[in-house]
Amino acid sequence: MFQILVIDDDPAVQILLKRMLEKQGYKVVAVSNGEEGIAQAIVSHPALIICDWLMPGLSGIDVCRYIKKDPNLSTTFFILLTSLDSVADRVKGLDAGADDFITKPIEQNEMQARVRAGLRLHQMSRDLKAQKQILEAELSEAADYVRSLLPMPMVHPFNINYTFIPSQQLGGDCFDYYWLDPDYLAIYLLDTAGHGLKATLPSISVLNLLRSRALKDLNYYQPKEVLNALNSTFQMNYQNDKYFTIWYGVYNIVKRELIYSSAGHPPAILLSNNNDIQLLKTPGMPVGMFPEVQYTNGFCKIEKNSTLYIFSDGAYEISLSDGQLMGLENFIQRVTRLYHFSSSPLENILNCLVDLNSKNTFDDDLSILQIGFN
Repeated sequence: MFQILVIDDDPAVQILLKRMLEKQGYKVVAVSNGEEGIAQAIVSHPALIICDWLMPGLSGIDVCRYIKKDPNLSTTFFILLTSLDSVADRVKGLDAGADDFITKPIEQNEMQARVRAGLRLHQMSRDLKAQKQILEAELSEAADYVRSLLPMPMVHPFNINYTFIPSQQLGGDCFDYYWLDPDYLAIYLLDTAGHGLKATLPSISVLNLLRSRALKDLNYYQPKEVLNALNSTFQMNYQNDKYFTIWYGVYNIVKRELIYSSAGHPPAILLSNNNDIQLLKTPGMPVGMFPEVQYTNGFCKIEKNSTLYIFSDGAYEISLSDGQLMGLENFIQRVTRLYHFSSSPLENILNCLVDLNSKNTFDDDLSILQIGFN
C-alpha cells in the first residue's frame, strides 16, 4: 500500500484530502506545517507528498527543496497545492523540484488522476533506482575480480608497484608482469575502449591468454610479435567492436636492456637521476582495428636507479576545475617533478591526480605502473 503525506495548515483541506485518498485505498498521514511535514517524511519515506504552497513558517517551496535534496527521498513524488496559477509561479515551483501542481479549489477527479500518475512515476523511479543499485553492485564485484587477477607488487630484484582505481562504470584497464625466464621480465598494460563489462571482459581475456602463453609458436620475448598475434586474435569485428591499446615490454635484467612495442597507447616515461626523460613509444594502431597492421620494436638501455612509468589515458584525461582536461604533457611534467622531489613518487602522483580531479570519482580507470630499476 502506497503512503501519501498531506501537508496543509487548513484542517478542512486535511480532512478532505484524507477522506478522498483513503477511499482509493491509500494510507494517508496529514500534518499541519512544513516542519512537521519534513520530520514525517524523513521517518516514513512516503511515496507521494501533497503540500500546500502558502503556509506559516516553511512554505511549500521550502519543503519541496528540502525533500528533493534528501537522497533517501529521491523517488518521492511532490505535488504542490496552490491557488497561484501564473506561469512565473509554476516556473518557481518547478525550479524548486515540484513534480506536479493541483490548483485550489480541489477537483476530486483531477486530484485522483494526478495522484495515480504520480504514484506510477514514483514506482518507475524506485524500480530504476533498484536496477541502478544492482548494476553498481555487479560492477563493484567485477572491479574486485579484476583486482584479484593483478600481480603482487615486486621488491626483488627490483621494485614494481602500481595504483589501480577503477571508474564507477568500470573501464577496460588491465596489466601484468611476470618472468619469461630467470633473466627476462615481461611487462604490459592495456586499455580496452569503452566502459562496463563489455570493456572489462576482453582485457581479462588478454591477461589470461598472455599469462598462460596460450598463443602457440609465439616468441613472447619479441613485443612486436606479441602485438601482431594479439591483433590477429582480437579483431574488433569479432569482439563486439571493442579494440584496445597496449604497451608491452621485455626487460633483460642481465644486459639491462628493454625492448618494447606499443599499439595506440600513451608513451611510457623513463626517468633517470641525471634528469634524462625518455618517452618510450612505437607507431601502431590500437589492437583490433585493422588486420594488416604490423608493429615494430623499440630498444633502450636502462641506467641504474632509473624509473619507468607505464599508464593508461585515465591518468591524464582528468577534468580540471576550469573544465579543461589535464592532458598528457601536463601529466608528464607532474610525474617528472614528483619523481625528483618526492620520496614516494607514486603515492604523491596519485594524491596529486585526486586533488586535481574536479569530480568525486574518475571518469575512466586510472592505472599507473612504477618500475624502479634500483
